[in-house]
Amino acid sequence: MQHGPDVPARRTRVVIVGCGFGGLEAARALRDAPVDITLVDRTNHHLFQPLLYQVATAGLSAPAIAAPVRHLFRKQSNVTTLLGEVASIDAQQHLVHLAGDGALPYDHLVVSAGATHSYFGRDDWAPLAPGLKTLDDAFEIRRRVLLAFEAAEKESDPARRSDWLTFVVIGGGPTGVEMAGTLAEIARHTLPGEFRRIDPASARVLLVEGSPRVLQAMPEDLSRRAAQQLKKLGVEVRTDSRVTSIDARGLAVHPAGGAPYRIPSRCIVWAAGVAASPLGRQLAQATGTQVDRAGRVLVEPDLSLPGHPEISVVGDLAAARSFVPGREPAPVPGVSPAAKQMGRLAATNLLHRLAGEATEAFRYRDYGNLATIGRNAAVVDLTMPWGRHVKFSGYPAWLFWLFAHIWFLIGFRNRIVVLFDWAAAYWSHQRYARVVTDIAPAPLDG
Repeated sequence: MQHGPDVPARRTRVVIVGCGFGGLEAARALRDAPVDITLVDRTNHHLFQPLLYQVATAGLSAPAIAAPVRHLFRKQSNVTTLLGEVASIDAQQHLVHLAGDGALPYDHLVVSAGATHSYFGRDDWAPLAPGLKTLDDAFEIRRRVLLAFEAAEKESDPARRSDWLTFVVIGGGPTGVEMAGTLAEIARHTLPGEFRRIDPASARVLLVEGSPRVLQAMPEDLSRRAAQQLKKLGVEVRTDSRVTSIDARGLAVHPAGGAPYRIPSRCIVWAAGVAASPLGRQLAQATGTQVDRAGRVLVEPDLSLPGHPEISVVGDLAAARSFVPGREPAPVPGVSPAAKQMGRLAATNLLHRLAGEATEAFRYRDYGNLATIGRNAAVVDLTMPWGRHVKFSGYPAWLFWLFAHIWFLIGFRNRIVVLFDWAAAYWSHQRYARVVTDIAPAPLDG
């Protein structure tokens, strides 16, 4: 297209959907590119999800792990941020339609809409066992946990009181392990001395996992150490146990090779399943692309969609594979380092396309896994640059986990706040973010 002397050439329009780890990295990687970026998200903040359970368990306040999107991009002049929810994507017209009104035209699109909870076809369990993906989820779980202790304090019947003081976490991945360990710490170290009619230390914390061991993604010896550390904290670990029903007063469990039984509980947390954002299926229909069982979009090696090189999908929404020379392509785990790497590659490949160059296949660099169990307890499995694995647990692993998470937090202020809060909590055993405003009994009261 020819432009007159007074008509400047239009810059390439890039729309990024979602400001999670993948979307954030894609936008940052394009800071010096001759493009105009519109970043749209249904919240006004970027959330550091690995520490979300700390908000749910009153260890940190919400601003410590979240940063306003507008603040993050205040110095990046080629980014416009919009607060809104994407309703659909028109791949033929190159339009992103927003819920309510409005559409965003694009030349290149990066979709990083993230994931939500999966209840394996039992969505009726969601109000009874909330999952942990957003700040609202964390506030709701914190409310239920704290009000369970308050309800137990008012209860005169021993059996009913026991139900309130039984906490069940379903799912033995990193989130479930961290949640269960922290709940045990709250009961045994934070709350004793604050109640007169109950002993918070008598609370039971159960971790129910359907597979043979917790932390399936880690080596078996670290998984075993994690289970041992959980039991040392007072958590009852029940593996090879499948949840078959949940109601307002508890859940039914069917252990492998055993008889089903019931666990009376008034506070249940779901950490067992993850599903891609519903936007993934809509995008797949609009582009003729397939999705996997979890609703993730099947992408090309360079993270674009088949037949639509102008659209890239990154993060938890992408069913991506890692292409390492000399090896079979391997599935990419749904973790934050993978989302960051995908976001950066999507930006790099976008620039390659603008320059008429060949794109690169995604190669996931696995730096390892780590999970904290509780105070002075964690497990770490690191992959060194030369391929060797380094594994350790206990107090050294806990220190490594602590400083690694502080390092990767967004913003200097958040790092200082989290470091100070953790130091205070370590020496005092206190958790100061124990504020709830909605004290209505429902859905705790069944």
